[in-house]
Amino acid sequence: QVQLVESGGGLVQAGGSLRLSCAASGLTFSWFAVGWFRQAPGKEREFVAAIDWSESTFYADSVKGRFTISRDNAKITVYLQMNSLKPEDTAVYYCAADRFTSAPRVASMTSHNYWGQGTQVTVSS
Repeated sequence: QVQLVESGGGLVQAGGSLRLSCAASGLTFSWFAVGWFRQAPGKEREFVAAIDWSESTFYADSVKGRFTISRDNAKITVYLQMNSLKPEDTAVYYCAADRFTSAPRVASMTSHNYWGQGTQVTVSS
């Protein structure tokens, strides 16, 4: 059974940092690209960042230069380091995994193989 479990969310002041983790189990992790998405209240879910099997990365324009995605295949975990957080970054953050997919393609796909349950990030002004 495949599971993706996000953690690391919380409440932070604007300008602060958080690191989210997406821990996977039940899959051959090195075969998968992993993306982070977020959904704010009343808004559609949007792409944030992705990393593929070759560790190529792709970012939404809104987070470039502030967020960094990385993966540790030994720990079967993908991280999202979020710096210089803004109130508009407030959302539930989800990770998704897709088999044999490139990082840019993760951003454009309308469905994904597996999803986590999400972790709340709240940035106060």
